Amino acid sequence: MENDRPLQPNEDSLNGFLFALTAYLLWGFLPLYMKALAHISPLEVIVHRVIWSVPIAVLVIVSLGRTADLRTALRSPRMLGMAVVTAALISVNWGIYVWAIGSGHALDAALGYYINPLFSIFLGAVFLRERLRPAQVAAVALAAVAVGLLTWETGRLPIVALGLTVTWGLYAFFKKSLPIGPNQGFALEVLILLPFASLYAVWLGLSGTGHFMAGVPWDSMLLLGCGLVTAGPLMIYANGAKRLRLSTIAIMQYIAPTLIFLTAVFVFNEAFSMARLAAFALIWLALIVYTVSMIRNRPAR
Repeated sequence: MENDRPLQPNEDSLNGFLFALTAYLLWGFLPLYMKALAHISPLEVIVHRVIWSVPIAVLVIVSLGRTADLRTALRSPRMLGMAVVTAALISVNWGIYVWAIGSGHALDAALGYYINPLFSIFLGAVFLRERLRPAQVAAVALAAVAVGLLTWETGRLPIVALGLTVTWGLYAFFKKSLPIGPNQGFALEVLILLPFASLYAVWLGLSGTGHFMAGVPWDSMLLLGCGLVTAGPLMIYANGAKRLRLSTIAIMQYIAPTLIFLTAVFVFNEAFSMARLAAFALIWLALIVYTVSMIRNRPAR
């Protein structure tokens, strides 16, 4: 099937860099938007992320001339089944993220997205039998020590960070198996989620517990904008990834969690203990080891 999967070009392009940078900046500052929705339940926010992402996703598919791919996917039971799995994972990821930002756990969200590349290495070793290089083993070990340190400090596992890591890592892992381009795949996922989101939105309206069109215009505008802040960065990123080398993307992917980290500490004033500082330092060291190893060992082009 013809699709618009990210390619691996020989050289980076300025357009690709700007697309990817825009997406990562939008993701990095997304907590500011979600914090404004903290008084609304995460489930209601997710519902509106789904509902208002659909018209944007469909519009992009139509403009790219990829509607035939989407129709083919909708007629394929195997592809629909795979998309149901990825749709479920991304909706759970969104739920954890929205709750984390609204309840004062943005630092945990940043930690989760920092750990994610290392979790992907772990998934590759477990499920794909990929052989790990010593540097990769060291990076994963450092991340495990960081998680252990946080567990020791709080007396429990960092559930929010690990939840985001696992759901996003599995989402990316299974998404690779979806034989459809990233824009079409996202459109397929939100279309699958749309009936459930619509039913819940109707129930909220009938029960009088919803916030959309309920007398506070600002709430309605923020919920309406959830589609743009959800679909926009994903589709911008898809266009940037096609025009960048994997090594460039690997370095740029730390922009978003770094901005989330800075926002949590300096804007949301979340507590940052010495144990947390040590854990983040271990994660940053692990990511440096991982990135340097990946760049040095990338195949000659």
